[in-house]
Amino acid sequence: MAEDRMRARAAGIPFDGEPGPWNALTDVPGIEVGYVTLVEGSDVRTGVTAILPRGRAGVGDPCAAGWHALNGNGEMTGTVWLEETGSLAVPVLLTNTYAVGPVHRGAVEWLGRNCRGMAPEWLLPVVTETWDAHLNDIHGTAVRPRHATEAIEAAASGPLAEGAVGGGTGMRCYGFKGGSGTASRVVAYGADRYTVGAFVQANFGAKRELTVAGVPVGRELPDPDALAASETGASRGTRPVPPGAGSIVVVLGTDAPLLPGECKALARRVPLGLARTGTTGSHFSGDLFLAFSTANSGALNSTFPHDEADAPYESLRFVPWGRMDRFYEAVVECVEEAVLNVLTGAAPMTGRDGNHVPALPLARTRELLGARAV
Repeated sequence: MAEDRMRARAAGIPFDGEPGPWNALTDVPGIEVGYVTLVEGSDVRTGVTAILPRGRAGVGDPCAAGWHALNGNGEMTGTVWLEETGSLAVPVLLTNTYAVGPVHRGAVEWLGRNCRGMAPEWLLPVVTETWDAHLNDIHGTAVRPRHATEAIEAAASGPLAEGAVGGGTGMRCYGFKGGSGTASRVVAYGADRYTVGAFVQANFGAKRELTVAGVPVGRELPDPDALAASETGASRGTRPVPPGAGSIVVVLGTDAPLLPGECKALARRVPLGLARTGTTGSHFSGDLFLAFSTANSGALNSTFPHDEADAPYESLRFVPWGRMDRFYEAVVECVEEAVLNVLTGAAPMTGRDGNHVPALPLARTRELLGARAV
């Protein structure tokens, strides 16, 4: 019988730290996330995810931001400008590898219609990807520019669906069904409380590596290919890539006031959270991470000067570098949990050429965790 899917905490997996109310990136005030999920016929299993750091109303108001690549076998557009200015003023969109072009075009079209005053001469959207060709006809044209605009228009706060939704629809993780996942942590800083949230599009890891709550469960779990054969009644699938290939994209957001360099430092901690789930980082995996702070609204502008006599200044309020450790800890914790939320929440899926990807066996995983605890 098929197992009910649930979030990792509901499955009994223990975690450190205090999550926000929804345990999601959207716990950070102002952040909105939208999905377009495309499941059509037997070979379309893909989609688009839109993350709006300040919501639709705040597009064009820059956030301090930074990015980091653990392994560069992937794409994230707009990162040269991010590196140059340390600011992010546009939505971040996630999709499949070959849909970066139409999604980029859709983002430009949405910004042109809705943000006419925002650098009308040029725009550099941020679009990133992971590879879903095992379940999806990635060479097809299912993803169109309008799907990017629809994802942006669908963006909202509140709890988020996880698993096979949005850009994560056709993904695999540690050999099992992967996709979209999220988690958050509350960080006390003096009398203030801030939130750090993570969103992952998880399509990485080899089954043998999978580690849950410090237990190397992947060594004992059934082989995903054997499970696929038992669930479909036949071994019809292909295996076009080696174990561990695929990619993972992580987007971090926080309302803590940070410098662009501090956002980059958060992004550099993402691999520590991923490592808790077991990955050693495949050469064939694009591992790209972006972090932004929604504090300091109105700063870090980069618009054309229209009055040469005007010479404005801007100010940033920020957490001192020597007080960043609690925020690093929050990143590691919520990245780990977001990946496991993908695995426990995603349902099995059949797609292109009859390829079938089973879900992580929750009952067996709990048995393995329980055996270690004895």
